[in-house]
Amino acid sequence: MGEGGEGVRCENRLMTELSKLTAQAFAPSGALALAATNSQQNYQPREGQQQMAKAIADAIALRSSVVVEAGTGVGKTFAYLVPAVLCGARVVVSTATKTLQDQLFSRDLPAVTEALGIPVRTALLKGRSSYLCLHRMDMALHSGSSSERILGKALSAIDRWSKTTLTGDLAEMVGLDERSPALPLVTSTRENCLGSECSKAKECHVNLARKEALGADIVVVNHHLFFADMAVRESGVAQILPTAEVVIFDEAHQINEIGVGFLAKQLSTPQILDFCKDLLAAGLQHARGLVDWSTVVQALEYATRDLRLAIGKQSYAARLAWTSAAPEGVDADMWLSGLQNVTAALAQVDAGLGIVMESNPEFTRLAERGLELSDLVQAFLDKASVDSVRWLEVGAQLKLVESPLDIADVVKKQWFPESDSETVSQRSWIFTSATLGSDDRLSWFLEGCGLQGLNERQLAVLRVSSPFNYEVQSALYVPSNFPKPSEPDHTARVSDIALEAARGLGGRTLVLTTTLRALRQIGETLAENLAGDDISVLVQGQQSKRELIERFRAQDSASVLVASASFWEGVDIAGDALQCVIIDKLPFPPPGDPLVEARSKRLEVQGRSSFNDYSIPEAAIALKQGTGRLIRSEGDVGVLVVCDPRLVQMGYGRRLIASLPTMPILRTLDAWQQWLGLLRATHAHANS
Repeated sequence: MGEGGEGVRCENRLMTELSKLTAQAFAPSGALALAATNSQQNYQPREGQQQMAKAIADAIALRSSVVVEAGTGVGKTFAYLVPAVLCGARVVVSTATKTLQDQLFSRDLPAVTEALGIPVRTALLKGRSSYLCLHRMDMALHSGSSSERILGKALSAIDRWSKTTLTGDLAEMVGLDERSPALPLVTSTRENCLGSECSKAKECHVNLARKEALGADIVVVNHHLFFADMAVRESGVAQILPTAEVVIFDEAHQINEIGVGFLAKQLSTPQILDFCKDLLAAGLQHARGLVDWSTVVQALEYATRDLRLAIGKQSYAARLAWTSAAPEGVDADMWLSGLQNVTAALAQVDAGLGIVMESNPEFTRLAERGLELSDLVQAFLDKASVDSVRWLEVGAQLKLVESPLDIADVVKKQWFPESDSETVSQRSWIFTSATLGSDDRLSWFLEGCGLQGLNERQLAVLRVSSPFNYEVQSALYVPSNFPKPSEPDHTARVSDIALEAARGLGGRTLVLTTTLRALRQIGETLAENLAGDDISVLVQGQQSKRELIERFRAQDSASVLVASASFWEGVDIAGDALQCVIIDKLPFPPPGDPLVEARSKRLEVQGRSSFNDYSIPEAAIALKQGTGRLIRSEGDVGVLVVCDPRLVQMGYGRRLIASLPTMPILRTLDAWQQWLGLLRATHAHANS
């Protein structure tokens, strides 16, 4: 058979061994069951979890890749961690948020390694904004900003904590609000980091975290860090990835949008104004009198603010399409003149820094930042790249964006350079999430990530159903005689449904909206009408996401939570603390969004239907994510309410319903009220 035959035998042996070890770990009397018994926990072997774990073990052994959609309750975290630990290879695990990253590193990964009895070196690596910068903290403590009472108190607390922390990870500091205005003052960015020239370089927490990650067997990162690295090659992952044999993406449904965000060219007015602030501080501290820093900085600030004025009275929080010389509705001459004035002001900055460049390393880095800003301004003066879309985000500040339509090309070139041949990748890529598509091939995910061209030898696709009995544990209520979302009284009627649910259940209701306008209107209506019912109304924006979820989950008092955006996913409230999820309308992509329009236009040019091939799959994914908030354990019971009659009236509604777990559909008021009574009884029984 020659060398080729020997290679096949070796691969088959590796696959068999890893598959066998993985199966043994998940067996009724295996390592996981034994560990659960020792910790007085209940362990139940799950067929779907074992199926998923075997598929991942096979992919790792063969150096191939696999995409797994695993329904809620499958136990996907252990399904990928067990073969990852057993394989003995170097592994990078990336998840969606820093909160999930911390949970994976501090809870799930130690549990698996302890259960398997395999000593592996693990490391947690985040972006530099997660770590305390000792240099910038020192600057903040000695600047005028620390004299403000609230800010000064926060900086003093961080300073005390800095004396005891081993990692510098600010998430470890108890009582520090992630929205604290002190955080930007004590963390660094790629732009303002002094690198090896910094006097604190040897004790730098970012450098120490990267060093630890380089020596680890399993490194836990997050998607934002991973794609930031792809964009600028400096986050630390670039050094780890070449030696990693396995890369696992949990919550993989997010990687296309996160990747697009980091691969885009972006220039914002706060970005320029922050540069101005750092430039003035460094100039006055290290080179006072050598350059008229106030005049130089003021010229750049004025040019930046004039650029905002060139927009005129555009809608706040709007995305303006930008297909010609200027964004839609903006005077082209004023806009181009504004950008050119920013360029001229940056040239004056560069000239000033040239005088003092060698006197302090901060000036060298500031000069580099100034050139990067100049290059970005010039890029937006030029025509947009082919296969990209450009737009302007208008708010209190401006953001100029030029984005690829997806990450497909980058994935093909960087992750699967041999994708047109029979050659397998140098590493195994594992992608998993509870929502990756609305068809068996998971086309929504594969197309956006450029994986649809890979053959079966290179990529396997698997769907594993949830073990929960949705037909018994849940129901879907679509109110009859309900106004369409386009009708003026729609949001008011959604509020009525939410009021009925909150009063009927004593809170325990999550309302998910598709717009911030609906969020505000429903929140205000509920707060006004529930004031005398002893039911708290929690509304996104009033506190951080973590605080809102903790208050809702605690159920010290009855509460209803009204939220949008990120609350559609990543919210895990098991038990009867949450028994009703209300979705105001079908979550179709927003019309008029430049990125949505560009993706739709590309499909139409290809002769495909943008509605059938883009809008419906996008809505199906979002609807599945929202639905996933309802049933989180075998004992949960709840009702999903979709306040959009199109779900049962339009032909495409069948596709959307088919993408959800199978559950009975309630169409009458009596059936809805019977379910509310059932849920009340369930709660009363659980608390008796």
